[in-house]
Amino acid sequence: MNVQNRTIFTGDNLPIMRGLETESVDLIYLDPPFNKNRIFQAPIGSPAEGAAFRDIWTLDDIDIAWHEEIEAKNRKLWTAVLAGDVHSKSMKSYLVAMSVRLLEIHRVLKPTGSLYYHCDPTASHYIKLLLDAIFGPKNYRSEIVWHYHMGHSPRRDFRRKHDIIFRYSKTNDYLPVQIRVPRRMAMSRYNRVDENGRQYHENGMGKRFYADDGIIPDDVWSYLADKSFTQLNSQAKERVGYPTQKPLALLERIIKASSNEGDVVLDPFCGCATTCIAAERLQRRWIGIDISEKANQLMQQRMVNDLGLFGLETIHRTDLPKRKGHRSKNIKNVLYGKQEGYCNGCRTHFQVQNFEIDHIVPSKLGGLDDDENLQLLCGHCNRLKGTKTMHELKARLNDQRFQSVSQE
Repeated sequence: MNVQNRTIFTGDNLPIMRGLETESVDLIYLDPPFNKNRIFQAPIGSPAEGAAFRDIWTLDDIDIAWHEEIEAKNRKLWTAVLAGDVHSKSMKSYLVAMSVRLLEIHRVLKPTGSLYYHCDPTASHYIKLLLDAIFGPKNYRSEIVWHYHMGHSPRRDFRRKHDIIFRYSKTNDYLPVQIRVPRRMAMSRYNRVDENGRQYHENGMGKRFYADDGIIPDDVWSYLADKSFTQLNSQAKERVGYPTQKPLALLERIIKASSNEGDVVLDPFCGCATTCIAAERLQRRWIGIDISEKANQLMQQRMVNDLGLFGLETIHRTDLPKRKGHRSKNIKNVLYGKQEGYCNGCRTHFQVQNFEIDHIVPSKLGGLDDDENLQLLCGHCNRLKGTKTMHELKARLNDQRFQSVSQE
C-alpha cells in the first residue's frame, strides 16, 4: 500500500483514489451526497462550524471527459447512467460523478473486499443499477435498511424514517459476515443443559440452539432493537454538528461485519471522520478522503473526545498519491473480449489484429499504463486521437461524419 495508516486526504476523491494501489483496500464505506437538491451547513457554534457541502448537481459539475471515460471502460455502466434521463438532468449529472468514482472504488478493493454504499430513496434505485453494472449482479449481497427515529414526516404520505445501505462484494471469494447478535428467543426456552454446562433449546427435529450462540443480524437495522442506531440528536454526546453525521454504532457494525483487525478501511467521503474513528476503535487501518479540510480537524478532535487518544500520530495530506500501473501480458485479448470486438472510438467491428492499445485517460492528464486505463482503438481512431482525450476523439469523429454527409 502506498498510503500509510491513519491518513486523511483533503481534496477531490477522484484523483486521490486514482493514485491508490490496485486491490489494496479490504472494506469501503461511502456516504456521499444523495442529490437532495440542498446545501448542508453545520450549525454556528458547533465543533463542525464551517463545514458545508452543496448537494445540488448540474451539468457544470461534470467533466465532459467523464462521459467518454465511462463509455470506454464499462458500456453497461454507461447504459445505466442514461437511465438518469428518466428523472432529470440533475440526476444524470449526479450519476456520472458517482460512476467515475465507483470505477476507482472497484479497482482499489481487494478480491475479498466489500463495499457499503449509503444512500436514501432519492437515488437508491439508480445507484443499484450502477453497482450492478460495475460489481455485477452476482456480487450483490444485501440491501440493508437503516431504520431511525427522527426523519421527515409529510402530512399526506407515510413517514420517511430509513436510509438504504447497499452491500456488494468484489468477487464470490468475499469475507463472510463476521458479527453475531443474540437469538430472539426468550431465555426461559433454553431449558436444557449439556455435558459442558451450556444451556440450550432443542427443536422437534433434535437440533440444538445454544443460549450463548448468536446469529447473523437481519438486513433491517432499527433503533427499536438497538437505541444506538438512531440518528444523532442535538444532545448526543458524540455529535459534532456535521450536517449528515452518522452514529458510531452504525459504522462499527459495518466494520465488524466485513473486516478483521489490521484490515484497511477506506471512506472516500469521510465528512466528520466517523468511519475513521470507528476503524481506529476497532483496530483497523484506515484512510479518509474529504473535499473539506474540516474533516481532518474533526478527526483530530474526535480522537481525543471520543477515544481519549492524545498525541496519536495521524497524517494529513493534500498531495496526490502515486501508484504504479499494471499491464497484463494478454491485455489485448482481454480488452477485445471486453469490447466485444468493437473499436471504442468509431464502434466498428474488427479482428483483434487490427486493433491498437490506447490509454483512455492520456498520460499527460495522469493516465497510467494500467489495465483499467487501456482500451482498443482501430488504427484510424488511434491516430486521430493521438494524445488527446476520448471526448476530443468523439468530437473529431462526429466532424468527419458531418463532412461526409455534407459531401454526399
